[in-house]
Amino acid sequence: MWRLGELPRVTLACAIAALAVLAPGCATTSPGTAARSTEGDALPAQLAERVVVVTLAPASADSPDRIPVELAGAHGLRHIGAFPLTSIGVQCLVFEVPANRAMDEVLRGLAADRRVESAQPNQVFRNLAAGAPDSYASFQYGARAIRAPQAHRWATGRRVTVAVIDTGIETEHPDLQGRVAKTANFVDGGAQSFAHDRHGTAVAGVIGARANNNAGIFGVAPESDLIGIKACWQSTADGLEARCSSWTLAKAIDFAVINGTRVINLSLGGPPDPLLTRLIAKAIERGTTVVAAAMDGADAPGFPASLPLVIGVVASDSHNDVRSDERNRATMLAAPGVEILTTAPPHAYAFLSGTSLAAAHVSGVVALLLQREPTMSPSQVRLVLFATAHPVTASGVPAIGLVDACAAVATVGGGDASACE
Repeated sequence: MWRLGELPRVTLACAIAALAVLAPGCATTSPGTAARSTEGDALPAQLAERVVVVTLAPASADSPDRIPVELAGAHGLRHIGAFPLTSIGVQCLVFEVPANRAMDEVLRGLAADRRVESAQPNQVFRNLAAGAPDSYASFQYGARAIRAPQAHRWATGRRVTVAVIDTGIETEHPDLQGRVAKTANFVDGGAQSFAHDRHGTAVAGVIGARANNNAGIFGVAPESDLIGIKACWQSTADGLEARCSSWTLAKAIDFAVINGTRVINLSLGGPPDPLLTRLIAKAIERGTTVVAAAMDGADAPGFPASLPLVIGVVASDSHNDVRSDERNRATMLAAPGVEILTTAPPHAYAFLSGTSLAAAHVSGVVALLLQREPTMSPSQVRLVLFATAHPVTASGVPAIGLVDACAAVATVGGGDASACE
């Protein structure tokens, strides 16, 4: 993933004037003037190290009060949390492992306990966006590169629910007012800073910013119904870096599934996770298309982008080029993710980069497809997106397919693909 950095937020008028050079006289907002997060430096328990998540065997789930105490005593642990995952029908318990105990030893002991169905570490995930370099790209080239405006003659994502599992979202941003149909918070203490979080606000803007409202930008699916689900903890008040965990993400995905969400956007990545794999599989089984940002470097493509039925997305730039270490990922789609102008709190806009923004473009396209043909399954959505993508070339070598919103929508709806030209 890109290293996380900071770029001053600019009002839209200044952003347009600053496509080449920031215009004199345009006011900028320095990072220190943003509404301060109340999250502070102390991490919530859900992100603490040396924590294990246990799912109970069916017989044990009938004794919710007794089993946590018994397991904690038997294995020398401290019980710190519990939650159900309704979509996959399991009860989860969370324990803290003492510093003098080896995690592997504890996990082996729990796995051998007849009361336990599964046991795993509470793994940490990170979002995949960063501040853009000092140079400014053309205003909202991303939506044009995937031909979203042409696709809007047939579909705008109306009545398609898209879950943004991320940090919070500034729901009162001028381009997001009325766009977020529902919100939920699964991070201890995260509700207070929900509206000030930058990463989720940026992702939501790419997917569903309101169109034709004489303010700001438009989203790829400007009439989709966004569900803002906070599962990630913003590390600093003014930065983009955020952390999530198996604990918070499991609850968020479960919430999205039981609320019948059609699309789940996961602009984040981390290590393979058995519990999250089960939840994502259940989401796809129930007809939810899951889109995830790919990691780069030694961790590429990361989890959950690596899962077979998840649509993994890498980032392309304004020249439809991708990073060299992402070019051979035949199972990935490409979408704009470099210097993308999107929404930022408070009531502002910012140029940001990362596969987080690329995934958001694809989630928007999926919403367009599902408005056009609501009965499409996740596998059918995937087939259409790959079949209609345009191969991008780097250094003369065919690379990966760039998603094409217009061609995809025309294909499923019997529209005239020539109208996309």
